Amino acid sequence: MSFKSLGLSDALLRAISKKGYTTPSPIQAKAIPLVLERKDVLASAQTGTGKTAGFTLPMLHLLSQEQPLRRRPIRALILTPTRELAAQIYANVKEYSAFLDIRSTVIFGGVNAKPQIATLRNGVDILVATPGRLLDLQSQGALSLAKVEILVLDEADRMLDMGFLRDIKRVIDLVPKRRQNLLFSATFSKDIKKLAQSILNNPVSVEATPENTTCLLYTSPSPRD
Repeated sequence: MSFKSLGLSDALLRAISKKGYTTPSPIQAKAIPLVLERKDVLASAQTGTGKTAGFTLPMLHLLSQEQPLRRRPIRALILTPTRELAAQIYANVKEYSAFLDIRSTVIFGGVNAKPQIATLRNGVDILVATPGRLLDLQSQGALSLAKVEILVLDEADRMLDMGFLRDIKRVIDLVPKRRQNLLFSATFSKDIKKLAQSILNNPVSVEATPENTTCLLYTSPSPRD
């Protein structure tokens, strides 16, 4: 299987090729077509399975099919538990969107908020964020989630473990009811299933386990987390 067979645009295929990737990982092969069909997805995938590309690539494809709105409202929100993971996802989004007219940024706590606010006011299509800083800037009027079309909860199990459930619910109240939802978690625990039931609409479940690292020496590389 190739990335081209998954239905991704030429601009994305060019960016993937530039990074030296040729073959999608199992979670990418399963998730990408479902996201492109605009289905809600509940995915069990751990770090090392290539899950980040599993949602960022089809998200970029969908957003790039439409003309950017003049003021560049936030159309996709990726919520993640830590600043390290947020920075990593943002780096992936930037690399994969190299040949697209897509603007993105990342916000997290522990750093000066002023540069983040300035970037947001210039307009972005995709926002990667940790819950605390997102809600802080939203309460200050620095951003609006009223135009979000795609919501991603990445490492949702870690967010619950870190006590972010209340923040997640607050974010859900701020985004439109009609949207596509993608929830990625290392496990399908009872709490995750309960969260999924409250957020996702007729979701398709997919699972993938980390590939054997020995096998990677003999297979074409695919995007990692």
